[in-house]
Amino acid sequence: MIALTVPSPIGPLTVEAHGGRLIAVRFEDAGDRAQEEELRAAARQLEQYFSGRRRRFELPLDLRAGPFDRRVLAAVAEIRFGERISYGELAARFGLTGEDVRKVAAAVGRNPLPILIPCHRVVGADGGLVGYGGGIQRKAQLLALEAGQLQMAV
Repeated sequence: MIALTVPSPIGPLTVEAHGGRLIAVRFEDAGDRAQEEELRAAARQLEQYFSGRRRRFELPLDLRAGPFDRRVLAAVAEIRFGERISYGELAARFGLTGEDVRKVAAAVGRNPLPILIPCHRVVGADGGLVGYGGGIQRKAQLLALEAGQLQMAV
């Protein structure tokens, strides 16, 4: 595994890769400065996203997750820039209701590639900001950026 810490307006992000594919984004500074191309590409695309010049990531991902999580995160990846969807609406896409919404929320919460797989776009039933591994403040900032309400400079 290789890692690169990328500065961002929401704090340092450490991007990890293995075998030429991205496997994780963490809200921390790992201090590593690897120069492999997939990490440099991730750093460039993240900078473009934060500056408002990118709406969709085009990076090789290695989603290390079980089949259910993969299905859920594939659906999350299809949520367009600036859109929000509730956990219940996401569950309904799979024909799930009731207690199964928690399973969907748990799968979203295990997303190893936040921002790249935009789990920040999934909100509570009332539109409230709930559950984000990077913290609610970062989730709010990302949603504000996508709504054009916040300018972020790296």
